Amino acid sequence: MVGVGVMRRLGVTALGLRNGPHRVAVTRDLRVPAHDGVVLLADHYAPDGVERPPTVLVRSPYGRRGPFGLMCGQAFASHGFQAVVQSVRGGFGSGGEFEALDERDDGLATIAWLKEQPWFGGTFAMHGPSYLGYVQWAVAAEAGPELRALSMQVTASQFREAINVGGTFALESTLIWVDLTARLKSPLSGLTTGFFSPRRARRAALSGRPIAELDRLATGEPQKFFQDLLTNGPDTPFWDRRDFSPTVAEVSAPVNMTGGWYDIFLPWQLKDYAALRAAGRRPHLTIGPWFHADQRMMRGSVDEALRWFRAHLLDDPSGLRAQPVRLFVTGADEWREYPDWPVPGMREEAWYLQPDGGLGTGAPPPSAPDRFRYDPLHPTPFLGGPTLLGGSKPVTDQRKLEKRRDVLVHTSDPLPEDAEFVGPVRADLFVRADSGHHDVVVRLCDVAPDGTSLNLCEGMRRLLPDAPEADADGVRRVSVELWPTGHRFRAGHRLRVQVCGGAYPRVARNPGTGEPVGTATRMVPVVQEVFHDPAHASSVVLPRVRPRS
Repeated sequence: MVGVGVMRRLGVTALGLRNGPHRVAVTRDLRVPAHDGVVLLADHYAPDGVERPPTVLVRSPYGRRGPFGLMCGQAFASHGFQAVVQSVRGGFGSGGEFEALDERDDGLATIAWLKEQPWFGGTFAMHGPSYLGYVQWAVAAEAGPELRALSMQVTASQFREAINVGGTFALESTLIWVDLTARLKSPLSGLTTGFFSPRRARRAALSGRPIAELDRLATGEPQKFFQDLLTNGPDTPFWDRRDFSPTVAEVSAPVNMTGGWYDIFLPWQLKDYAALRAAGRRPHLTIGPWFHADQRMMRGSVDEALRWFRAHLLDDPSGLRAQPVRLFVTGADEWREYPDWPVPGMREEAWYLQPDGGLGTGAPPPSAPDRFRYDPLHPTPFLGGPTLLGGSKPVTDQRKLEKRRDVLVHTSDPLPEDAEFVGPVRADLFVRADSGHHDVVVRLCDVAPDGTSLNLCEGMRRLLPDAPEADADGVRRVSVELWPTGHRFRAGHRLRVQVCGGAYPRVARNPGTGEPVGTATRMVPVVQEVFHDPAHASSVVLPRVRPRS
């Protein structure tokens, strides 16, 4: 057993994590009874020489051995905590069928079991990224006073809006995740799915087949969760039992959040932060230059969690930073600390679309609208932005995309001095189309003096014939929430705004017909106009802050 312990410590080191001073004993395959009699399996990690210390509970659909066992079990136990790493229902030996996002009942049953164990010390915390963070929100409001801290990364209390972003369907990330979870039971899945799942998803998405067939093309057979998503829109009862945002304000345990500027869940993670602040809580928030599965973020989150757990379970706040909000400002390439989000001193600054592809802070003069034709048979592609597993690079030179005739480009003059924007971003556009069914995609870029155009943030919205309502001339005022940003535009750089009708395969193409997204086969091109005149001053609204020297 000593040799096995040494191997686990070496494994922690190989993951780029710090081992603590304690040797660790592991008890495998503990049987946890669920509410309906199904047995869930868990591994228990205990530090040598520590009597009933606090426990860190981790519930995972990705297995409880290998990297997750080392990162979530061995690492915490070596620093003096107990850790319980559990496989959720339907995976890696746990009984029942995996029901994606339906985790409240099993989570509460696991907590009830935990409290009854002779080694339980009376307090516990929860930890983990993505789905492992979502399961925390599923139980946090009902877990009892023994829950003393939560540490969650790149996650949110509800996924309905991230999957149906702006009313579109987040095709690529959803298909990647469905392929990944469908293959996790195979012995080497943890070593291969992160590489192959994005490629299988992209290949299926580019096949031209109806969306309802893409899960079978990627995985070899239809996947229930994928089909459920196609038939249950964001306002259906399917989502009600999977949405824990109404209970966020009831969570009293201190919450530590980590997100990434290029993470698919960031806007909704920040809504959770806002709900906690409105309830009088003081969560900690870190946002780095990371995408969803960024290993830099994963490594750093363990050290961050250890400091958080020491503060709230061991009464040792010495490792906590002075300010609760820590942000990495891209462009400046530096970390900043703030007392809150949105950051104090931020002011909204409108940059207006101008004639002839201009962009500036002055209102536009009288001018004719720009026009482009979106063809769902040849959808506008997605070159970079928020991503799940890195199937596409989160930051990519956009010049190839900007040459397309179905992409409008508006660019400012070179900046005379540095300009910083930290906070929420939105677009306020006036549009008209020859169909009531179309999408609006807006993207903000930083253009370097050599012409390189790097995407910073984006947002999209699916329009219906009656939403939003059009005026007598058919013009509709459309608000699009973009991902937030924290970025410095250097002197000599230019701001650029793209407007187009798609971002495929990040989101499903709009067929232009109103047919259900999963089964639509008839594709109708849509001509869209974007206005920039005194009565229809389209703009992107940016969060200006005073640059730090």
